[in-house]
Amino acid sequence: MSPFVVLKPFAKIWNEAVRTYTSITNARWLILGVLVGMVSGIGAIIFFSSIEGIKFLLLHQAAGLNLPAPAGEEIFHAPSGSVYRPWLIPVFTTLVGLLSGWLTWKYLPDTRYSGTDGTDAMIKNFHQQSGLMRPIVPLLKAGIAVLNIATGGSAGREGPISLLGAGCGSWIAQKINLSAKERRILLLAGAAGGLGAIFRAPLGGALTAVEVIYREDFEAEAILPAVISSVVSYSLFTLVFGSEPIFGIPHFTFNDPRELPFYAILAVACAASGWFWIKTFTTVKYKIFWPMTDKLGFVWTMGIAGLLMGLIGWAFPQLLCGGYGWLELAILGKLTVGTMLAIVVGKAIATAIVLGSGISGGMFAPALFAGGLTGGMVGFTAHAYFPTIVTQPGAYVLVGMASFFAGVANAPIGPLIMVCELTKGYGLLAPLMLGSAICIVLARNFSLYENQVDNKFESPAHIQDATINLLEDLQVKDFYKPGLVTTLEEGTSFCAITDIIANTNEFYFPVRNAEDRITGILPVQNLRKVMFEDCLSDLLVAKDVAGKPVTLHTDDDLYTALMRFVDSGYGQIPVIDHDDPTRILGQLAREDVFAAYARTLKEISEKE
Repeated sequence: MSPFVVLKPFAKIWNEAVRTYTSITNARWLILGVLVGMVSGIGAIIFFSSIEGIKFLLLHQAAGLNLPAPAGEEIFHAPSGSVYRPWLIPVFTTLVGLLSGWLTWKYLPDTRYSGTDGTDAMIKNFHQQSGLMRPIVPLLKAGIAVLNIATGGSAGREGPISLLGAGCGSWIAQKINLSAKERRILLLAGAAGGLGAIFRAPLGGALTAVEVIYREDFEAEAILPAVISSVVSYSLFTLVFGSEPIFGIPHFTFNDPRELPFYAILAVACAASGWFWIKTFTTVKYKIFWPMTDKLGFVWTMGIAGLLMGLIGWAFPQLLCGGYGWLELAILGKLTVGTMLAIVVGKAIATAIVLGSGISGGMFAPALFAGGLTGGMVGFTAHAYFPTIVTQPGAYVLVGMASFFAGVANAPIGPLIMVCELTKGYGLLAPLMLGSAICIVLARNFSLYENQVDNKFESPAHIQDATINLLEDLQVKDFYKPGLVTTLEEGTSFCAITDIIANTNEFYFPVRNAEDRITGILPVQNLRKVMFEDCLSDLLVAKDVAGKPVTLHTDDDLYTALMRFVDSGYGQIPVIDHDDPTRILGQLAREDVFAAYARTLKEISEKE
């Protein structure tokens, strides 16, 4: 039997698969989402293992620290080092700071302008860089973040892993020659894969990735590949580390409506805490470390930041690393309100020093940390005074996490779902929704991420979708054709009209009344029905066949003009003097609007 006969069924299946991939959009995104999710999941496994392994060796074994870890992340179990050497912490963090500075100076100097953290860098890449990312950027940033967090730097894993996942998506898109739009979508799919895996929250990670790039919108087209990527990445991650949630906590439920005012107070407190958090970060970054970088350079600036972080961590170990272990203790009621307040303030300063200097790390986890402890302060204080109403103060820590991040990141849905996935249930859904909504409203004037834009119309990524906004910025005066316009009197006879039409190239004629005001527009096509009716030649006048009057002013925008063309069906509209409605300055043609739009769109695209 010929081998071609054997292979023929397989060739048919392959051809059908190729046809499906190329012709069905959702099928293509399904395949690409799986591919990106696999790469992101492997990256998340290596990233998480590296952090936990190095942290175990340096902080646990060498420095003798015994930092609390959440139940779902205790992957290394051994007694701490026999000798307590906390002075090693500033040694480690200083060395990491110096190395970070050298690598940044040598290979990543432009990342100084990338924003808050890796997530912000991903947002900037989506909006401003067409989804193109140099592979060295996420790889080096992730490597620096591993060393930074593992040695005690106050930063989170989520920013670097979202950047690493986004880099995977961008790399795959470039390898298979996808368009700029498709690259951006895979960029978000990769970020979703990283977040879904590292949080063990596949739906929350996917939704956070597609909504965090805007303040008032979300990237709907990326939902399918983001969800698929997140599910695949999460599955690979849990295959290695298990599917247990990060926190080992009891099941919380909301049963008493009398608690809602306390959750509202929690939202107000989270908004205030968020303002303090962002204000501290921007002040330290732009008032201290940017001038220092200009004078001393990357190496010494990050080295000094590493030294400061190490000294703070030596004195207050609660501020080291991401802090999820302390969050679990807060949920279980093992931290006092005073301790939580001190940690929130200290964590804001420590995180601002690390990330404000430019050392790689994430703001996501510290933000959840700050929100959780802010919620814990409200919950345990309310429990002390109203124990019969606030019966589960630990729940306020979880609601505080989602509310705080929803407010400072303008992401109402993803963090809410993420907390539900962390708790393995929707028992706190009502207070989560209330807290997030109030916090978003109160925190509307500030944002954790510098590169967020309001909506798609504000994003260069959607410049070709911004027809309305684009036309609203263009005015009639710049595009109409000034000059003499042939007009008709209302009483102009049919015979006179035909003579006028025969001696002009115009197709639309304004019709005037006795006061010289425009009372209608006569399109040439209106005469077709009566063109050969000889009996009407002496009876028919311009007023009888004219359409409704439509005019424009020079200061009207082209979107207004476009709508008048659509409503009237005319191909030309007279432009009249704003102060003298009897004076016709010229005409704007429908083609002029289309040409202006196309030319302006091309100019903006070339600039991008």
